[in-house]
Amino acid sequence: MPEARFEELLVTARKGGATEILFLAGEASDAMPHLRAELKARGFDDFVAHVRWACERALEAGFLPHTNIGAMSPRDFERLADVNASMGLMLENIDDDFNRTIAPQKSAKGRLHTLEAAGRARVPYTSGILIGLGESRESRIRSLDALAEIHARHGHLQEIIIQNFRAKSGTRMADAPEPSLEDLQWTIAVARLIFGKAMSIQAPPNLSPGGLRALVAAGVNDWGGVSPVTPDHVNPEAPWPTLPALELQTAEAGRWLVQRLPIIPSYACEPTRWLDPALQSAVLRRIDATGYALERDWHAGAGDLPPRRYRARHRRWFAPRVRQRALQQAVQRCLEGEVPSEAELARWFEADGDDFGLLVRAADECRQRVNGDQVTYVVNRNINYTNICTHSCGFCAFAKGRGARSLRGPGYLLDLDEIARRVAEASDRGATEVCLQGGIHPSFNGQTYLDIVRAVKAAAPSIHVHAFSPLEVTHGARTLGLSVGTFLERLMAAGLRSLPGTAAEILSDDVRDTICADKVSTEEWLEVMRTAHEIGLRSTATIMFGHVERPIHWARHLLALRALQETTGGFTEFVPLPFVHMEAPLWRKGLARSGPSWRESMLMHAVGRLVLYPSFQNIQCSWVKLGREGAFEALRAGANDIGGVLMNESITRAAGGVNGQQMSESALVGIIRSAGRVPRERTTLYGVPQRSEWQEPWLKAGCLGETALGVNATGE
Repeated sequence: MPEARFEELLVTARKGGATEILFLAGEASDAMPHLRAELKARGFDDFVAHVRWACERALEAGFLPHTNIGAMSPRDFERLADVNASMGLMLENIDDDFNRTIAPQKSAKGRLHTLEAAGRARVPYTSGILIGLGESRESRIRSLDALAEIHARHGHLQEIIIQNFRAKSGTRMADAPEPSLEDLQWTIAVARLIFGKAMSIQAPPNLSPGGLRALVAAGVNDWGGVSPVTPDHVNPEAPWPTLPALELQTAEAGRWLVQRLPIIPSYACEPTRWLDPALQSAVLRRIDATGYALERDWHAGAGDLPPRRYRARHRRWFAPRVRQRALQQAVQRCLEGEVPSEAELARWFEADGDDFGLLVRAADECRQRVNGDQVTYVVNRNINYTNICTHSCGFCAFAKGRGARSLRGPGYLLDLDEIARRVAEASDRGATEVCLQGGIHPSFNGQTYLDIVRAVKAAAPSIHVHAFSPLEVTHGARTLGLSVGTFLERLMAAGLRSLPGTAAEILSDDVRDTICADKVSTEEWLEVMRTAHEIGLRSTATIMFGHVERPIHWARHLLALRALQETTGGFTEFVPLPFVHMEAPLWRKGLARSGPSWRESMLMHAVGRLVLYPSFQNIQCSWVKLGREGAFEALRAGANDIGGVLMNESITRAAGGVNGQQMSESALVGIIRSAGRVPRERTTLYGVPQRSEWQEPWLKAGCLGETALGVNATGE
């Protein structure tokens, strides 16, 4: 192919929404003299060198390559592994006596050697068999057994394709009979029995039009590549189904259609094991928590509208049309008090299609049962008193300190007078709460936090002080040589009334070791909250998700919150916080996913509502992370609180978020009413605000400029 034509195809693929470039070639391409001459003329030593060049160009253009160029040597894999997300080669049939009758140039032995070499090279690999050429069923079984034996040794076969022969005009087998749908079903079923439920079994959908339901019933769970821009070059007579048509047929078979990358999800979730270091970041940034392709049209904090597929279907999903009764029954048991296992709960986070609809609808019904039609909000102000921090959390773009000096914005430290001025300003404008958090400044000790609380109460005696994460609390206690309980009692005496549930991130130490190794441990976070609740301080609970963790960690986190709440009853609300990736150090280094998908974000609200029922009364959505449209949708997925007006929001903004640092009260009310709910202003502890007639909430219809916000010279 001329290079100019190749570049044109990359442009076409990008416009068509493709994510994978499949490089397909015939057997022993280098054996053709004219091809060798062409390769030499273009400056390539051999065909593999040309393939590598093409893969590099595809990667540069934003695609993930998958190469299938016939039998390969171990050296070939060394040359291509770092530019391919996966590779493949069909075994077709293990019987060389049979092969010689239809394809004399092909050798089953040579292909098995290639499969072994791929396994030793730890390359995620696709293989399979071709049926309907006149081979016996016994031969098919022997072929599948041979693949299973290789997979047992190396574990690298990510997918088995059962491809049915299609007769083509102009070939020796133009008039040969094609295998029946029943015969194809039989072979798929045998493959499923041989490889078990963990293997991905594929059948090309264009080769069995009208028969997809039968293939799913036989054991198929993958349709392979479906191109919106190129035909099936192996079977050009069989056009690809359109994605909407394939989606509908898949739904009719009782499954939902989900996009994946060329590397199968279970392999994508282990990038360090299955991918060359050069490709790990490229794959990690493109997957969700279960390894499927991350939606490209929505990211937390980016100001994007919800993905079209979910907007288009959302209302329909609220209709009571559920096929999966097992899930329905599991949800009902949960609502009746039976605690799901970690594994069961993790599976809920994988829900899509009707299962997604079931969970969202159940969460909305549960919300109605607990909260009625009221949606609450608070008039508050965020004060992040310093962004200088001695810790080095990989997800944080706000802090300036070790390894973070290159991130945007200078370091700053607000003095007590400035904190007091902002508190007084907020109080004058009707705020009932100030939320105070900051980095662990090297000069801070426990007395610093006590002084901050006293300054706040002096500036506005009636305002609710919602301040200091468990990280700040433990730091303060340690620097004064006090127990956490004693330090919290001193903060209470100074005027502290509740704690934010931040610094929780993911309550699983194996994740924390990656994203915030020098932060409080899971048990330390829980112990601070337990102690706070025991002495009369309430707190919120959060989860920050979508970076390196998996659904099992989400399940573990929710169950830990539920267990503590059932003991203390001290949490006021649960707040899902989708990871905003754009400026996060961990993501910039290629070590984190690009935040959660839209589906995962909605499920966190829905599943959180269900599994935390009835101990948690309130589920809050973050308009800062989700945007206005996202907050609207979250209110239909179990949330009953939309947070606060904030006045200042620094942390998400530092991470690249664009949804704003403040929202007017009228805008919050508008979102609530558009969802068909009744807005109600609340206090921090979900009471009714008490204020004089003259003291109206500060942002009824507009927003403040920078001067009114009091941006100081140190650059907040």
